[in-house]
Amino acid sequence: MTDFSTSMAASASGMAAQAARLRLVSENIANADTPGFRTKSISFRAVHDFMENSGQVRTGRVELSRAELPDIYDPGHPLADENGYYKGSNVDLMVQIADAREAQRSYEANLKMFDQSRQMATSLLDLLRR
Repeated sequence: MTDFSTSMAASASGMAAQAARLRLVSENIANADTPGFRTKSISFRAVHDFMENSGQVRTGRVELSRAELPDIYDPGHPLADENGYYKGSNVDLMVQIADAREAQRSYEANLKMFDQSRQMATSLLDLLRR
């Protein structure tokens, strides 16, 4: 049963990581028009077990984009300087939408793997009961 548990734990950690990624993407999309907002991203790292390879991942730190914020000309904006410019957001909606789709598909793939492992474990237990 440990192989089933290991595969289910790996799938569950993948789902948690993709959920965190999707949460950040939705936050980025929601703040696309917020002045001074920087795109947030998250990295994944493998969980290393000294005894065996668990296949699990964990999320790293949330990082802010270092890309330059665009200058937007709007003299009537309350944040505009004396020249009429203010710093906009560096969120690229096309990149964020593509990232959201990728995170969603990765989440679904992990969910299918979790379900397959669960079904296999259930079938094994049914066979052992006979």
